[in-house]
Amino acid sequence: MFNIATGLAIWCSEAMTLALVLFVAWRHNIKNEAYLYWGLGFLLTGIGFAMIALRGQVPSLVSVEIGNAIALLGQSAWVAGFLALDRKKIEWWVLLPPAIWMAGVFLPWVNTDYSNRVVLYNLASATGATALAMAVAAGDMRRERTRIKLMGVFVMQGCLCFGSALTMAVTLPSDIDATNLGGVSAMASAFLLTIAFALTCRLVMERSERHLRTMTLTDSLTGVLNRRGLLGYFEAIQERAHSEQRQVAVMLFDLDHFKRVNDRFGHQAGDAVLTAFALMARQYIPNHIFGRMGGEEFAAFAAVSDQMEAEAIAEAIRTEFCRLPVATGEAIVPVTVSIGIALAASIEANIDKLISAADRALYAAKAAGRNCTVTFGEAEAAAPASATPSPTAGELVPTVDDQVEALRRMGTLSRAG
Repeated sequence: MFNIATGLAIWCSEAMTLALVLFVAWRHNIKNEAYLYWGLGFLLTGIGFAMIALRGQVPSLVSVEIGNAIALLGQSAWVAGFLALDRKKIEWWVLLPPAIWMAGVFLPWVNTDYSNRVVLYNLASATGATALAMAVAAGDMRRERTRIKLMGVFVMQGCLCFGSALTMAVTLPSDIDATNLGGVSAMASAFLLTIAFALTCRLVMERSERHLRTMTLTDSLTGVLNRRGLLGYFEAIQERAHSEQRQVAVMLFDLDHFKRVNDRFGHQAGDAVLTAFALMARQYIPNHIFGRMGGEEFAAFAAVSDQMEAEAIAEAIRTEFCRLPVATGEAIVPVTVSIGIALAASIEANIDKLISAADRALYAAKAAGRNCTVTFGEAEAAAPASATPSPTAGELVPTVDDQVEALRRMGTLSRAG
């Protein structure tokens, strides 16, 4: 005969241990409510099974009706934990397992028959396993492949409980056989739950690693890519441009007179300007390959069909930023941006040369009076950067107006009218 008391004692000790571990994890990261719900789940399950194990020593109402309801409420807490992990609203169906038990256990033909009570418990537990599988499947299955295995474990548990209930309903076993079958089913479920806990730990670890990796590639102030994260996308953009027979465009953005903004309105206003520009500009860049290079300088990579498409993207950002109301206190901060663009054929695109060429184009935009866009095509981007020669005696130094007029004639300057 299966010693159910021993099995329940083993599971209670394991559940209490896991509950303690999860509560400690929750105290370490109190914002993650999933740990709290999972810890409550194991605590309630341990308490419920301990009350069931005391059958004969405590009133039947406490041991059977209440004990099983508390154990099933533990399943509800696990479901709530997975929903909390994905920041989803906790739905009413989370409470179905204990609700099914309480709805059926007081029926006369169930309350007075041990086999029927075991059937009812298994049906309620199968409902809980189904709810767990649904909660796991509601997350991002494509990015978190461990969810597939975890969902499979809960599906197996649901099938096990439902199969046990169906077998007992058909065979009508004696109380001894029902105890053995129910005990085996309970221990098998406990084993599957242990596997599920291990997979859940793996899921949380993978998510933490992905979060840390994202943090190392993201600018903490603006939320866009940092320099390292942005540069890591260049090869992907180059490959995409090559497969689509397009050009690679590098765009550099520099907020005009940013130091004056900090000096006049304060650094908090400067941070607000940086954040506002980043959030706005990112929306215009294909696939959001946009990041902060440092200070007030941003950059974007894009696969474009020609120079006109690159300039259209840049001009959309520039004109929108001019109209963007950046408020700090009672003041509206006037903001503009200068943009330098460098283009190259995908097969010849070199990240260092393109960034250098875009930087020279950006310098030209600033020399042209700021709040404009200057584009260097393939010829200019391929040309090596050279220092500006010092004027010799008798040589005329070009003025800013001369530079602007020259850029206009070349068709590489776009600015506000």
